[in-house]
Amino acid sequence: MTTSFRLPDLGEGVHEAEILALTAAPGQVVREGDIIMEIETDKAAVEIPSPYTGTVHEILVQVGDMARVGDVLMTFTTDTAEHQSPPPKRQDAGVTATGQPQPEEEQKRRPVPASPSTRRLARELGVDLHEVSPSGSGGIVTKEDVTAHAKRRTAAEATTAGQQAAPATAPAAPRAAPDHDILPDFGKWGEVERLPFRSIRRATARQMSRSWTQIPHVHCQDKVDATKLETFRQKHKNDIEVAGGRLTMTIFAMKAAVTALKNYPYFNASLDLQAQEIIIKRYFNIGIAVDTDHGLMVPVIRDVDRKSIKELAVEVNGAITRVRTGTHKPEEMQGGTFTITNAGALGGSHFSAIINHPEVAILGLGQGRMEPAVITDERGRHEIVPRLLMPILLCFDHRVVDGADAIRFLRLVIDALEDPDELLITMI
Repeated sequence: MTTSFRLPDLGEGVHEAEILALTAAPGQVVREGDIIMEIETDKAAVEIPSPYTGTVHEILVQVGDMARVGDVLMTFTTDTAEHQSPPPKRQDAGVTATGQPQPEEEQKRRPVPASPSTRRLARELGVDLHEVSPSGSGGIVTKEDVTAHAKRRTAAEATTAGQQAAPATAPAAPRAAPDHDILPDFGKWGEVERLPFRSIRRATARQMSRSWTQIPHVHCQDKVDATKLETFRQKHKNDIEVAGGRLTMTIFAMKAAVTALKNYPYFNASLDLQAQEIIIKRYFNIGIAVDTDHGLMVPVIRDVDRKSIKELAVEVNGAITRVRTGTHKPEEMQGGTFTITNAGALGGSHFSAIINHPEVAILGLGQGRMEPAVITDERGRHEIVPRLLMPILLCFDHRVVDGADAIRFLRLVIDALEDPDELLITMI
């Protein structure tokens, strides 16, 4: 029996993956659990085990292909009872298990078994895979099926046009403009290099485009006098390093942010436009933006309110190491409620940030620098002294929260960061 293996559901928000490596070949005998390929999603690189014991019959993808959840990746020849049911033949597509015709809309919703390269060809030719008669084993639509269907359609359209043509026909309607810019040929002016726009880079672009176009962004900025906090950090950082962590400003910002989120819960929310509801989360999972060789990654630290500064320093350091080495798991990138991005380590000062959809706010930190500051004593006298001032910004979704609350939120964070005693006292 020939059985199809499809790209499985890989978790929250993951719809496609790039084929990184194929570790099985046609004719190879594999056992259930053997690794047959490696894929990369916008979350992580993942090894895919074989769900069957049998022989690889056909591989329908190549290294570098993009596959969507549900796409057929391989077919197996197996006699085991544990297998996925092969997709129905096209002639049975409109019939239910009871023999009754299925509604046309339900037939359209069912995915058509085809490889990613076949789907790509269908998109290029403007072919609806639901209209193509499959010839592949197990009811799989092949490239040849798509090409033949496109030729038949073109011939039919030409015949129809010839029959309906009048002596004086109106000019054809202009084709719809593409949803992207058509670039010039840059090679006319010099050497160029084209790199695939895939995986994490493409996922980041899609996420940022969605956030920027759907969310009305508003920023408020200020500065933190981090002089006392830096003294505290220097005092305890060696002990944290011995425990396997790194005591950075981000760690303190996480605890300060959770205190602010508990006082202003609308910043720990998501907007459900379909249900016309604001979803307030009663848990506090903070995403940390990390610069990696693969692009921007945002591992999520769960239950920040329940962990000590030392525990967070160790956990964050481990998460950053894993995403930079590509050894993290997809679930480590999921479930965030609020994000912090710290450009200070790279030397960044004031900047703006894009909210990580579907969250409604993001906190940004810049590099702390010694600057002259005006200090007022208890008697109202002013003095100019050098202080470590750190830029801080809050970007928020103005559909969910207002500017006044944003200023109060940011002020609470600043007050906690400016005084370590205040930070420890206000942690709730």
